[in-house]
Amino acid sequence: MEQLKWVFKTFGNLTPDELYAILQLRNEVFVVEQNCVFQDADNKDQPSHHLMSWEGNKLLAYTRIVPAGISYAEPSIGRVVVLPAARKRHLGKTLMQKSIEMLRNLYGPAGIRIGAQLYLKSFYESLGFQQTSPVYIEDGIQHIEMFLNPGSS
Repeated sequence: MEQLKWVFKTFGNLTPDELYAILQLRNEVFVVEQNCVFQDADNKDQPSHHLMSWEGNKLLAYTRIVPAGISYAEPSIGRVVVLPAARKRHLGKTLMQKSIEMLRNLYGPAGIRIGAQLYLKSFYESLGFQQTSPVYIEDGIQHIEMFLNPGSS
């Protein structure tokens, strides 16, 4: 087993192979696994930063860090995804911790707002996020907004 390599890039610095792997992973989980037809290419990738976890040439985990004013008034972490075959490795928590760290390196001790799938509420609460909205339906899936206070990690 190779060591995980974490890569953090702007959209313009992604290679074609990295972008393809990102889109393939997002489609595998958000469209196929979750049986959800939605427009993944939402024009938020271009202004965002992208955090990837690679093992060799295989993308295992990914998030995008969205600047303030695009998804929410605050900066956000979105498209949080772990390859199904890698989920038993508990990459999700490390992925989110690194995403929070990278977001704070970019924007300082900002609050972070996310749109979370409801079934992941306790996972995000374990990272310090708190629910800030009632349940709403997005693309046929129950979601909630959650917020991480500035300075929390």
